[in-house]
Amino acid sequence: MTRSTETSDAPPPSPSDSDPAQRSLGHGLKQRHLSMIALGGVIGAGLFVGSGAGIAAAGPSIVLAYAASGALVMLVMRMLGEMSAARPASGSFSVHAERALGPWAGFTAGWIYWTLLCVAIATEATAAAQIMTGWLPGTAQWMWVALFMVIFCGTNLAAVRNFGEYEFWFALLKVLAISAFLILGILAIAGALPGTHSPGAGNLTGTGGFFPTGADGLIVGLLASVFAFGGLETVTIAAAESEKPVSGVAKAVRTAVWRIAVFYVGSMLVIVALIPWNDKSVLTGPYAAVLDHLGIPAAAQVMNVVVLVALLSAMNANIYGASRMSYSLVERGEGPAFLNRLSRQGVPLFAVIASSFFGFVAVLFNFFWKETVFQWLLNMVGAATLVVWGFIAVSQYLTRKQLEREAPEKLVVRMWLFPGLTIVSLLGIAAILLLMLREGDTRTQLGFTAGLTVVLALVGYIRQRTRPRAPIPEDATAPAGPTA
Repeated sequence: MTRSTETSDAPPPSPSDSDPAQRSLGHGLKQRHLSMIALGGVIGAGLFVGSGAGIAAAGPSIVLAYAASGALVMLVMRMLGEMSAARPASGSFSVHAERALGPWAGFTAGWIYWTLLCVAIATEATAAAQIMTGWLPGTAQWMWVALFMVIFCGTNLAAVRNFGEYEFWFALLKVLAISAFLILGILAIAGALPGTHSPGAGNLTGTGGFFPTGADGLIVGLLASVFAFGGLETVTIAAAESEKPVSGVAKAVRTAVWRIAVFYVGSMLVIVALIPWNDKSVLTGPYAAVLDHLGIPAAAQVMNVVVLVALLSAMNANIYGASRMSYSLVERGEGPAFLNRLSRQGVPLFAVIASSFFGFVAVLFNFFWKETVFQWLLNMVGAATLVVWGFIAVSQYLTRKQLEREAPEKLVVRMWLFPGLTIVSLLGIAAILLLMLREGDTRTQLGFTAGLTVVLALVGYIRQRTRPRAPIPEDATAPAGPTA
């Protein structure tokens, strides 16, 4: 099959329904879907669930921790956006890594990300089930995990526009919730809400100072904040199934800066400005603690609803991202061939089912080990996000050099101050990995992730040496079988 060497915003012609080999991934995501996925994708479950531990460890300096990790994420997304706008592909950074470094790198980056998303799906289903059993104490946790998995596996088995619609409304609810929180918080800080007075800088400097736990606390807060940003890569995967992949991903990446600054850094500043960082309620739920402080009725339940929406949204997006990543790997000959079967709507059916499998296994985990499964799953996820970011940075450095020589017109999005900031990003990723060695929990996670990465890299390298492959065509969104 011949394939175009140019990537355009126009979706490919509809494949014949009668010939499965000619089918390609659907292009049913509209620009509003992609825009809201990008906007809501910033507001992950980690922001609501994990930020309390970071505040308790770092105090008011958590603002600096989120600013630093947010700056790194902005650079990573800019690099990924540059490559994805130039060469949209459902495999995103896995395809870019394969082009830049070789098949072993695409294999390693793709499958470690797939593993990360599959574990995240189970983790999010477990956390959502814990909220439901809190509301309905007589119900079993495993039952809710099973229900959520059936719903969102089914959603992703339908046409991609259905995924887009679900994610659009989930993201809209998250954006409205965090926006309302920020507006109320700013009014309270200014003393403009009835029954409140401006706290001034008392909570920022009055309880042990801005760095109450010193550098050690800031480092713990930094590590906690880094992993709150996981999952932002999904928008570049989804762009390949949108109506205008190039302009869509370019717009999403260009607006990432203010979204991260407002939603993450802004909300952390509101929290530590309004209530003391060492208040016990902060550890269990900082957003609910602020709403309680402001006298919002049923604040804890309001935030539980928001957290539940964030978790279900993340589940939905991660099943989608994992299935497209595995489909892309199989299309490039890097996985079991049965996973590349597409439905008439262009949905990789078996890839969706395989990507949901670990979530269904988590039903058994919740049945037998419901007290320990959540932490065990979090430890399995480990530092995989940082490994992926490392592949993105190296791939962008090499890809940018090639594009500048061969196709500069494709650089619709450009990395700032290249190559300086690309090198800074790599140094930042390396620094965080080294900092993970300081803490017991993160050291364990790093060990698991390092072992998995080495195994995948070795398997990928052996496959590369024993199975010569043709180069990936420029248009990686078109239908194709594995190249040999």
